[in-house]
Amino acid sequence: MSEKVSVFMKPFADGVIAPESERKALLERMKKDKVRFLRLMFTDVLGHNKNVEVPEGQIEKALQGEIMFDGSSIEGFTRIEESDMLLVPDLNSYAVFPFEGIQGREARLICDVYNSDRSPFSGCPRLTLRRTIARFAALGLHPVCGPEVEFFLFERDEQGKPTVRTHDRGGYFDLLPIDKGEECRRDIVNVLEKIGFEIEAAHHEVAPGQHEIDFKYADALQSADFVMTFKMIVKKIALDYNLHATFMPKPIFGENGSGMHVHQSLFQDRHGRRENAFYDPKAPYELSDMARWYIGGILHHARAFSAITNPLVNSYKRLVPGYEAPVNVAWSEHNRSPLARVPARRGVGTRVEVRMPDPSCNPYLAFAVMLASGLDGIERQRDAGEPVNKNIFTMSDREKARLRISQLPGNLGEALTLFRKDPLMREVLGDHVFLHYIDHKEGVWKEYISQVHPWELDRYLTAH
Repeated sequence: MSEKVSVFMKPFADGVIAPESERKALLERMKKDKVRFLRLMFTDVLGHNKNVEVPEGQIEKALQGEIMFDGSSIEGFTRIEESDMLLVPDLNSYAVFPFEGIQGREARLICDVYNSDRSPFSGCPRLTLRRTIARFAALGLHPVCGPEVEFFLFERDEQGKPTVRTHDRGGYFDLLPIDKGEECRRDIVNVLEKIGFEIEAAHHEVAPGQHEIDFKYADALQSADFVMTFKMIVKKIALDYNLHATFMPKPIFGENGSGMHVHQSLFQDRHGRRENAFYDPKAPYELSDMARWYIGGILHHARAFSAITNPLVNSYKRLVPGYEAPVNVAWSEHNRSPLARVPARRGVGTRVEVRMPDPSCNPYLAFAVMLASGLDGIERQRDAGEPVNKNIFTMSDREKARLRISQLPGNLGEALTLFRKDPLMREVLGDHVFLHYIDHKEGVWKEYISQVHPWELDRYLTAH
């Protein structure tokens, strides 16, 4: 046996691979489901869906975490000389896609990425979120997240290429004659429900061609998994309708952009049941100290973690005044002008809604930095201050300065500078993700600012 193979045979840590009884039970379930192909899904550092597909005969091997892939081909993973990586599936993520063709039925498992010696890969975004969740678990806390994901549906041209032409002129919650976009959205909901999503709402958003589908909150890891699966399903169904679905934050000038508001709360076990740790009926605003400190942490780190939650050059064209964008670093009880608000519901539904992220982000990294910021607020008892319940959009700069309301970064370059300076970001993400992410994004920013854009030609070519 070669040295490489003997290294490969080292055991994973306890609990990484599901017990044999669970693997056998899932194999039997797959046989009953008549699964012919299994997609092993994972995510790169930038938040792109990746997968390795194995046929029926390799499924047992896949459940044992023995499927390898070339990590050097994945953005932010490894160098060519250390490229062999392993996919370790989370059996709880099993789902059968309701798209049966002549090739047979297809299922998926979402995976964590490990090195060839079966040690955890420090560049795996899902493991990054797992580490953050473990910090909460050590304190007896369970973070849950509920994202609201917006997207645009655009028409394709005669060659099948995406355009920015929309299929409607609808607005927020509009009830229009059923068109192709609404039919597409209904099909998306049907498919999501078939693979285990609990859909709470689906509606037209503010801009033409813009839609939102909300699914029920779940523990943070499962919720991030949902976002990645959601993106894949939305794009697939849109293509079936000859439409293009995009999670680009601001595809149309002069229209509202797409956000991904993330509702967050913490639960803890008390008296034999799980209770919301943010709720205190005797406290001001019925918010516990923990909730106030958590919000304080979010506000303290928001300008830095925007580089993760709003990762594109285009993200900052959504985060501008005048389009209901949450650019103000403050919190409110109900009003939507700050970047964080506490919806009216109390009791088990007490939560903070962080409104700045957009759907182009990597949800594993975005949830990790937001949760870690909240935890930092709890550990350091950061004061969130009083809620700002006035409309900040209409305030003067002097009034915002008096209330100590700062603004989010104005562009990706500024966001990356703040991201670099915040030691919590590196601590949460680890050196591998932190440095690879900065290296890629700074390259993107330098490329963008060196380009000559059509706007510049229109404005300056004949005027100077």
